[in-house]
Amino acid sequence: MDRSRALRVLMLLWLIPGLTYAGDIVHEDDKAPKLPGCSNHFILVKVQTWINNEEDSEFVGVGARFGTTIQTKEKYTSRTPLSLSDPSDCCTAPKEKIAGDILLVHRGRCKFTTKAKVAEAAGASALLIINNRKELYKMVCERNETDLDINIPAVMLPHDAGVSLERNLKSGASLSVQLYSPDRPLVDTAEVFLWLMAIGTILCASYWSAWSAREASIEQEKLLKDAPDEFLEMETTGSSGVVDINTTSAILFVVVASCFLILLYKLMSFWFVELLVVLFAIGGVEGLQTCLVAMLSRWFKRAGETFIKVPFFGAVSYLTLAVSPFCVAFAVLWAVYRRVSFAWIGQDVLGIALIITVLQIVRVPNLKVGMVLLSCAFLYDIFWVFVSKRWFHESVMIVVARGDRTAEDGVPMLLKIPRMFDPWGGYSIIGFGDILLPGLLIAFSLRYDWAARKNLQTGYFLWSMVAYGSGLLITYVALNLMDGHGQPALLYIVPFTLGTLLTLGWRRGELTNLFTKGEPERDCPHIPPAAQ
Repeated sequence: MDRSRALRVLMLLWLIPGLTYAGDIVHEDDKAPKLPGCSNHFILVKVQTWINNEEDSEFVGVGARFGTTIQTKEKYTSRTPLSLSDPSDCCTAPKEKIAGDILLVHRGRCKFTTKAKVAEAAGASALLIINNRKELYKMVCERNETDLDINIPAVMLPHDAGVSLERNLKSGASLSVQLYSPDRPLVDTAEVFLWLMAIGTILCASYWSAWSAREASIEQEKLLKDAPDEFLEMETTGSSGVVDINTTSAILFVVVASCFLILLYKLMSFWFVELLVVLFAIGGVEGLQTCLVAMLSRWFKRAGETFIKVPFFGAVSYLTLAVSPFCVAFAVLWAVYRRVSFAWIGQDVLGIALIITVLQIVRVPNLKVGMVLLSCAFLYDIFWVFVSKRWFHESVMIVVARGDRTAEDGVPMLLKIPRMFDPWGGYSIIGFGDILLPGLLIAFSLRYDWAARKNLQTGYFLWSMVAYGSGLLITYVALNLMDGHGQPALLYIVPFTLGTLLTLGWRRGELTNLFTKGEPERDCPHIPPAAQ
């Protein structure tokens, strides 16, 4: 890959949020008052409906701070008839006794606790409240309330779901519902596969980077072997397709990434996400094309080494021309059909190819630059996941990753896998940055090992991979302990990975070389001893 294409792919580094997220069903809110009889967690509730004894739609509501808790096991709940309140807001006693039915009411103007008390007194077994807007609302108690002995559950439904149920009841249909809030599994296979995908992506990219560096070194030695003395004194440069990060660019990366994240947050809309999809598809084409050409060139070497001039693109190999239509078609099909259930496969393929390509052409030259980059990314992740709530009243990183305020299921710069054994469904995701940024340091460790002729046990690569895997594993443990709340993966990965390399380098007495030169001490065999 030439430098121009390398820089095009490098520009996509600004589009890599770093977040691990599974979606949460338990919502804790310290601002909402907790009182005796009003201290429930805000949990999502499944509302399965039957119309005329035929299973129909399933809606999702949110449980109230007050009332009895919702059953977690579906098998312990039963279908209960649904009745429409008269008056509709249930602020005063219904005209008829309910006799164990679940009561459907409008939000109205009286307190939520008042509705629940009136419904319970009328004999209702539960309360479904139709919100006056599409979004859900947290039902809390007022600070001065004292009589909160409410013994029925209350659940709020979005406006469109409630209106649909109300319409069916008014048409004379027989409706029954089932309320339950199943727990998420402790570990879902999606998290296992994401862990394996992250490890495998860094492994492949690291070996490709180290192999390319070794081939470049061999080629350089061949050139120097019979070169004149004047040539030996010239400063050699790396491959034209490789971009070395320095300390300044490492710091600038985090600054620009923060600015872009704010831009995403402020301009988050359907059209802005469409633009991100186009940019991601372009990067995916570049990445997939580079990976395929690299793999196929070993079987079609002549096609890979024969070039033709193409307008606007310069010299392009015949092999690149052959695989480009497939790559473009793959990216276009994903972009067009990205909302179908299996589109995550195409997104992951394009994402992995892009990450591997970036790790191949962007390199950390030494441990110093790697430490600055990961330290800045460490602070970046913590700030935009946790600290940003103080200024924006919500986690900016989580809002962007989920694609709130858009019709999209999150931004495309993520690897994701559906939670197949989770009753709530959804996706487990990991940001590109959680793979790519640590991957730059891990790839550096393998290049150093090969240059120093170290084996796996005495080198740094194996232990940095173990550290990364352990840090990512701790991230998923934290994710489950926090009930699915998004976690900044670099909060756990950076100390494990960077700490391991620093500790090993210090114990082996190689920290100076790792930190400054980024390569082992060795004499150049092409320069006479007097010249050295």
